[in-house]
Amino acid sequence: MIYFNVPPKVGRELDYIKEAVEKHKICGDGEFTKRCSTWFEEKTGTEKCLLTTSCTHATELAALLAQVKEGDEVIMPSYTFVSTANAFVLRGAVPVFVDIRPDTMNIDENLIEDAVTEKTKAIVPVHYAGVACEMDRILGIAEKYGLFVIEDAAQGVMSYYKGKMLGTIGDFGCYSFHETKNYSMGEGGALLIQDGKFVEAAEIIREKGTNRSKYYRGQIDKYTWVDHGSSYLPSELNAAYLLAQLDMAEEVNEDRLKSWRLYYELLAPLKEEGKIELPFVPEGCIHNAHMFYIKTKDIEERSRLIEFLKKKDIMAVFHYVPLHSSEAGRKFGRFCGEDVYTTRESERLLRLPMYYGLKEEEIHYIVNMLKEFYNHKI
Repeated sequence: MIYFNVPPKVGRELDYIKEAVEKHKICGDGEFTKRCSTWFEEKTGTEKCLLTTSCTHATELAALLAQVKEGDEVIMPSYTFVSTANAFVLRGAVPVFVDIRPDTMNIDENLIEDAVTEKTKAIVPVHYAGVACEMDRILGIAEKYGLFVIEDAAQGVMSYYKGKMLGTIGDFGCYSFHETKNYSMGEGGALLIQDGKFVEAAEIIREKGTNRSKYYRGQIDKYTWVDHGSSYLPSELNAAYLLAQLDMAEEVNEDRLKSWRLYYELLAPLKEEGKIELPFVPEGCIHNAHMFYIKTKDIEERSRLIEFLKKKDIMAVFHYVPLHSSEAGRKFGRFCGEDVYTTRESERLLRLPMYYGLKEEEIHYIVNMLKEFYNHKI
């Protein structure tokens, strides 16, 4: 069986976890957490990186820092994971869904301004497949109307937009280190903060509403409850697992890109014959090979293909059901404009196996099975 995903493991994870245990420090914000945070701050140039228990919690933190409140509106694509919306629904805000571009599956930057009202508080671009949204246009709209930009870069670690790493372009950036991501700690995430004025508030919220971080830096002689907050700190065991991969970040990235390029090269003939569509990466964007997908003719063809590949011991999956068509999406949000591409394109997209360590011969086998399906019209 060729699995759809295999969580990344580079070799030193267990050594680092053992080291954390032996140092008798396995709760949050120990040495390994700090080393991971420093890695991101140095790599990205962000003002502050705070590890969290998930990308969901990173986005919730961003919503709190942006003071999103009941009745506010937050613009985002409907083609995204539920956490993108939930982080703001929890604050009483209304997700306003905008149609996507069919080429990148990202929010259509040309439709965002039409969704802005006097209630709009933030724009949340989602960098699907690690391919950047058109951030110059989005930042321009945000500046014009005084809006926050909160990047959902869950899939975007090690991806770039015009030389800037995703997650560092807006006011806040949110990363995921779930087991399906390029770099993993099982469950985990990070919040990237660009403006230093938000750092202290973020530390307090993340530390259950206390000023514990200042205490550990020796800035105060005791810590206490000072504001609202929650527990967003991952354990040192999770951070230790992640750090091993960050030590080899370039090697992991290149391995995935090599697989992505091989897929693209081998599947190009099916694209040229008009049988499938392949991913598109705009000029100025450097992606991280988070996923490789194809687009089929329609949902019926996709369903047949998934079943065919399953019989050939290949796990392939589709992605999100658009949020605006879900029960909760209809209850909590609204769609602005017309759904021209979101539903149609989501029903055509099929994700192929992609992970660190995927073998060339496995990719050749997957592609051969795809060719068998299309050439024989199964």
